[in-house]
Amino acid sequence: MDERAAGPDEPGRAGVDASVESVFREERGRLLASLARRFGDLDLAEEVASEAIEAALVHWPVDGVPTRPGAWLLTTARRRAVDRLRRDRTYAARLAVLQVEADRADPAPSADADGELPDERLQLFFTCAHPALPAEDRGALTLRCLAGLTTPEVARAYLVPTATMAQRIVRAKKKIREARIPFRVPGVDELPARLPGVLQVLYSIFTEGYAASSGPTLQRSDLAEEAIRLARILRRLLPAEREPAGLLGLMLLIHARRAARVDAAGALVLLADQDRGRWDRAMIEEGRELVRVALTGGPPGRYGVQAAIAALHDEAADPTTTDWPQVVALYDVLFALTPSPIVALNRAVAVAMRDGPEAGLALLDALADEPRLRGHHPYPAARAELLYRCGRFAEAVVAYREALEHVGSDPERAHLLRALAAAEAGSRDG
Repeated sequence: MDERAAGPDEPGRAGVDASVESVFREERGRLLASLARRFGDLDLAEEVASEAIEAALVHWPVDGVPTRPGAWLLTTARRRAVDRLRRDRTYAARLAVLQVEADRADPAPSADADGELPDERLQLFFTCAHPALPAEDRGALTLRCLAGLTTPEVARAYLVPTATMAQRIVRAKKKIREARIPFRVPGVDELPARLPGVLQVLYSIFTEGYAASSGPTLQRSDLAEEAIRLARILRRLLPAEREPAGLLGLMLLIHARRAARVDAAGALVLLADQDRGRWDRAMIEEGRELVRVALTGGPPGRYGVQAAIAALHDEAADPTTTDWPQVVALYDVLFALTPSPIVALNRAVAVAMRDGPEAGLALLDALADEPRLRGHHPYPAARAELLYRCGRFAEAVVAYREALEHVGSDPERAHLLRALAAAEAGSRDG
């Protein structure tokens, strides 16, 4: 581990600093996962991981970047952790109990013959998304531990004060510690029940990046791309599971449209009006291949089906050539898998494209008493658009105003205001 890839020349300091940053980004999740599994405590793992990085910033500019930087960081962090435990016997005793329990449940893997850092991120995925944690804490902990975002960055991702997010993260770590949640991958019999929770956390992160719940911009590409990066890791770690492939495919097929979703002024551009020449075709092809993987070899999963729907949109030259009958059929399959009002809402919009606005409107009106759609602005917005297309302008005005009461982001609000003005004009003319 003493082999060096670079010399100590001072002019190369900037390059070394960049290397440290790059290594930290790539290795942090693996490093933290290995330390958490070894010592059973996320706080200790984060602290000694940070100390190892600080040590790298001191030594690597002088000695050069190690050939195996991840192993160097792991060794340094482990030494720091052992020093801390020697100074605090009570802390060490408590961690020893946790470690014994974890080892009984899932013996820790050792480093390989070359001293490479074992990839235990899969264990950390399932720990951060454990069902014992509150739903709002799972995504935050995943971003903090696996994506390597700082607490202020995670707070910005969720649009809450840093102090609030710090409390959430502390609460989640405390729950893991006090409930003695093991750092391990669920067994084969547990995986079907636990994997959806991990996938949902990643999809929630992506959704916030794709369509921000509030704020001045429609998209937060950094957040969406971080979710895609994590989904790629999960896909590599679970190559035999089809739903991680479906989720990654879904993210790529949606994210491929990012450049066309807003105009030069940052205003929302609807799917029907987007310049499809600006869509990322390489990303679409990768997503389509993942759809094939997700839908081959067994019953379809929810993410594979959603990815197939996204692929149909991406394959069409324009809205009129979209295979709307197939889109509706896929929504039927999705509703059988996850009979939620959100799926019913999206299916109704697809039916409107296949059979006309009156048919879609009838389906939306049947959802009027669904409590989970109250405060969900896409529902009144979809009703308003179909009412407008039916020439029922006065009713469209009411629906657009309802949507405006609940919309979050500024671009979506501006779009609804423009649509409302058109509906009001139609109502006056009528």
